Amino acid sequence: MEALLCRKLGDPTIPLDDSDNSPLTLSKAHLIPQLNSPTAVRVRVKATSLNFANYLQILGKYQEKPPLPFIPGSDYSGTVESVGSNVTKFKIGDTVCSFAGLGSFAQFIVADETELIRVPDGCDMVAVGALPVAYGTSHVALLHRAQLRAGQVLLVLGAAGGVGVSAVQIGKICGAIVVAVARGEEKVKYLYSLGVDHVVDSSTGNIIDSIKGFLKARKLEGVDVLYDPVGGKLTKESMKLLKWGAHILIIGFASGEIPVIPANIALVKNWTIHGLFWGSYKINRPAVLEDSLKELVSWLARGLITINISHTFSLSEANLAFAALKDRKAIGKVMIAFEDHQAERSKL
Repeated sequence: MEALLCRKLGDPTIPLDDSDNSPLTLSKAHLIPQLNSPTAVRVRVKATSLNFANYLQILGKYQEKPPLPFIPGSDYSGTVESVGSNVTKFKIGDTVCSFAGLGSFAQFIVADETELIRVPDGCDMVAVGALPVAYGTSHVALLHRAQLRAGQVLLVLGAAGGVGVSAVQIGKICGAIVVAVARGEEKVKYLYSLGVDHVVDSSTGNIIDSIKGFLKARKLEGVDVLYDPVGGKLTKESMKLLKWGAHILIIGFASGEIPVIPANIALVKNWTIHGLFWGSYKINRPAVLEDSLKELVSWLARGLITINISHTFSLSEANLAFAALKDRKAIGKVMIAFEDHQAERSKL
């Protein structure tokens, strides 16, 4: 099978054919993974998404550092190709989605049947491949942790990225007043098309003054929930907008800078600060993830959420996919797709 191997740590945007410098190599004769238990299922991958964690992992800057070489990749969609003798939930030909710590940047992946979610007929399987990590992160963060309610104000930083777009859509489903920060006119227009109440272009004007003006015009006290995958200076500035009793969701640090949240201010204003390492729920609270993903798949099938695929590449173009992610050129998700979906890819 084809598989993308990380053989050394480094910049994944370097072309794969630059064997001296690229950390990635495309193996065209990698061994197909075998069923490793009676309840194991082998899935032929249809599509797998790129997440910022994948980029950091190849750079060697992620909190989990697997031994080399490894196959990167986390969430995926596909079709059941083989099942173990004790599998009862799935049969060959079923469409499914899931996520893994590693291994989805390959034509086949093996998972236990308890880790798979059935995908209803008619769903776009490339879009489904983008669902688990980005939308799962936002679903758990907003509903399970912050318990976002209708009428509350949700501020989403980095709102045009993969997790940002998912947070915006889930916020609107919850009935929240959604305020978003993104860079560039195209991203601003896209976010307004999703029903966002107020969007600030971070490349023009003062972000905090713009949001304060919106809150004042709507006679709102402040922000109830801050969704922050960015970190850095913007986190510090956004704290000026938080009301008493607000929730801060620490999702990631795309800016490369880890912010400091003053504990004394959190105490005085009764803020709740949530750190969210979504992947750790698989070990510590697997039932939460299962329920979350089932609801998300249901929402997708019913059209309550739509997944914007910004770029789609083949496995051999993985460096271009990572470049789209790194350069913030994507609006929504960047995907790697197999088989017939490769013809649908869009170039930078």
